[in-house]
Amino acid sequence: MRTVLMVAEKPSLAQSIAKILSRGNMSSRKGLNGACSVHEYTGSFVGQSAHFKMTSVCGHVMTLDFIGKYNSWDKVDPAELFSKAPTEKKEANPKLTMVKFLQVEGRGCDCIVLWLDCDKEGENICFEVLDAVLPVMNKPRGTERTIYRAKFSSITDTDICNAMNHLGEPNRNEALSVDARQELDLRIGCAFTRFQTKYFQGKYGNLDSSLISFGPCQTPTLGFCVERHDKIQSFKPETYWVLQAKVNPEKESSLTLDWDRVRVFDREIAQMFLNITKMAKEAKVESVSKKEKVKQRPLALNTVEMLRVASAALGMGPQHAMQIAERLYTQGYISYPRTETTHYPENFDLKGCLRQQANNPYWAETVKTLLSEGINRPRKGHDAGDHPPITPMRAATEAELGGDGWRLYEYITRHFIATVSADCKYLQTTISFSIGPERFTCIGKVVTSPGFTEIMPWHSIPLEESLPHCEKGDIFPIGEIKLLEKQTSPPDYLTEAELITLMEKHGIGTDASIPVHINNICQRNYVTVESGRRLKPTNLGIVLVHGYYKIDAELVLPTIRSAVEKQLNLIALGKANYHQVLEHTLDIFKRKFHYFVDSIAGMDELMEVSFSPLAATGKPLSRCGKCHRFMKYIQAKPSRLHCSHCDDTYSLPQNGTIKLYKELRCPLDDFELVLWSSGSRGKSYPLCPYCYNHPPFRDMKKGMGCNECTHPTCQHSLSMLGIGQCVECENGVLVLDSTSGPKWKMACNKCNVIVHFFENAHKVRVSPETCDLCDAALVDVDFNKAKSPLPGDETQHSGCVFCDPVFQDLVELKHAAMRHPMHRGGQGKRQGRGRGKGRRPGGRLNPKKPKDKMAALAAYFV
Repeated sequence: MRTVLMVAEKPSLAQSIAKILSRGNMSSRKGLNGACSVHEYTGSFVGQSAHFKMTSVCGHVMTLDFIGKYNSWDKVDPAELFSKAPTEKKEANPKLTMVKFLQVEGRGCDCIVLWLDCDKEGENICFEVLDAVLPVMNKPRGTERTIYRAKFSSITDTDICNAMNHLGEPNRNEALSVDARQELDLRIGCAFTRFQTKYFQGKYGNLDSSLISFGPCQTPTLGFCVERHDKIQSFKPETYWVLQAKVNPEKESSLTLDWDRVRVFDREIAQMFLNITKMAKEAKVESVSKKEKVKQRPLALNTVEMLRVASAALGMGPQHAMQIAERLYTQGYISYPRTETTHYPENFDLKGCLRQQANNPYWAETVKTLLSEGINRPRKGHDAGDHPPITPMRAATEAELGGDGWRLYEYITRHFIATVSADCKYLQTTISFSIGPERFTCIGKVVTSPGFTEIMPWHSIPLEESLPHCEKGDIFPIGEIKLLEKQTSPPDYLTEAELITLMEKHGIGTDASIPVHINNICQRNYVTVESGRRLKPTNLGIVLVHGYYKIDAELVLPTIRSAVEKQLNLIALGKANYHQVLEHTLDIFKRKFHYFVDSIAGMDELMEVSFSPLAATGKPLSRCGKCHRFMKYIQAKPSRLHCSHCDDTYSLPQNGTIKLYKELRCPLDDFELVLWSSGSRGKSYPLCPYCYNHPPFRDMKKGMGCNECTHPTCQHSLSMLGIGQCVECENGVLVLDSTSGPKWKMACNKCNVIVHFFENAHKVRVSPETCDLCDAALVDVDFNKAKSPLPGDETQHSGCVFCDPVFQDLVELKHAAMRHPMHRGGQGKRQGRGRGKGRRPGGRLNPKKPKDKMAALAAYFV
């Protein structure tokens, strides 16, 4: 019996596909990484009996990054990132140990069937999976085929079984086009981002963005928003005049007429036309025309149109809408939501999809009428050759999907029903009048057949005022003629829907990446989302775009990225060489980068107008160890300290508050210490601004506070305040927070574990002695006499936090209330966890790990 490994893109997708193929007769178990399950069953494969193992990845297995040293912003010239800096594939999420998981499940398998999403990204993930599992799979016998690719567009029995019966091969060219895009975006984006971030954050204190990023797609996207902003700012309103006439067909009714000249911009000429028409006593009907007109049903739904409607009508941001659509797809409610196609294949089962909607109370009547009277063939749209249009694949209720899920599903379903409905037909009546020498018109519409507007009422023909029955030559009395003074108005800020349209038109991004680029410019604080989901550029966004225009307009215009996208598509089609496209594009951007660096003064001139220099920003906080003058604390992200006298800037830990720490100084460099805190329920620790940026010891990394400093005698260091190894993470040490009294606590210097102990104690000190059982440092505690929990009115006790029975009820384990568990970088194995000089030989901070350590600790930690 052969063993067949099958891999889907998400755990939920794997379960759904396995259920269909096994007809529910399968067993399931958790994989070793805890995130992915494995579903097993037996069946037939290529005419032979087989044991199937269906599992999944969680998106991309690998990600592209620079090798170690090139990830340092301080040590590497950004220009080297274009060619000199080697890249490597790393696990996208190391915690998932996805490669190891795939190898464990793939070991000994004879064949692999790839059920990854059927787009370019999916093809790329196919080869990431193959790179992991092929080395451990059984070697093929002779020319025996072992790699198969399933092509599908929805999670239905028919589509999945059909894909299993028509297996193909993964497309190497499409995967290469994704590799090329990843490398281009990494090299170009990092080079520009590192340079301009360091340059401008080193000069200005109120940029209010932790990263001044550049992206080959992101920047043109921002460019569209700023272009509209510039049009609004440069707009000069003009006054114009409109002649309005009203006639009275009957005594109690009036009809407003539109002037055929529409408007004039000269007041005197407008007054002349008013005087001429006022001389006339009546309005004469010159012509009456009636035409039957048609409002066409919509084309089948593709991704871009779905995102446009989600933003404009449903109030959902593009990225949020895409996440909901993906969830609806993996749950089997809709077809694959990433498609450029607006044309149904000839063999698409339109009636079958429609029948599933026959019982929904919102549209049951419309669906039953269509099924009984016959559906209309959808309009011929664009066939991009990828996936069918987005279609509902099974019935759903609001209770099943909830809130936004239901709203998006309802729109997709209504749109689908509309594509097989009739066109909307209406009769348009146009009456032309003459008042003196001037011509006026009024138009009325009457719906003769509502067609698709019954299911999409927001597209219905607006009700017009009813027009009187009249014929050529009829005369009507004039009720009123007046001159209206109006002004031209500026355009409004771009809506997300309009931006999506522009991006699609100019080839910026793909249907999958458009939401990501829009989300990026919002996250970077380049635009804000205003009411009506309009995108208003911030000062920073405006200055950046104007700066790019000033130095090199091609950095922000859509033309160059559009050309790159075309080259990437040629790679996908096998018509362009991957290496040549990569080399040629990087060479162009490398030249642009050097020119940008040489011309940065042009952008700097614009920055000076909008932002304040570091020296003029922030409030005095702590003294510099070099000049002993006060450094200023700049709160705007990224928060930092700046010494205007030395012209030095010191980065600080983010996502917390910073204050002066008792005016104490670092014994190494004389800088005043500051205290970082994530809040009253979180953790806090002191740090030296200089040491934090320039590690003083070899075993320290940039970004470490006093709670990780290995100074042997400093009263704030790890050596003096460290108590024992963290009870949860491998590398962390629990360090006494000497600022936390009377609610004393110790916190892990790596993860977000906090241990509360000895509440209402007067003093807590870390002893030089260590525990005989676990080697943790002993703790000396002085309690207030009135609140001492110690037996026999004792107020002082010394013992081990982990082992001492007197302390066991006074200790409680919690997790810090922090936005980011790892709030700063700098991981890796620590060296020298000893208590430092003067401690007992061989003493260690971490408790020994007896086999029952966790069981023993459970008695103390709640």
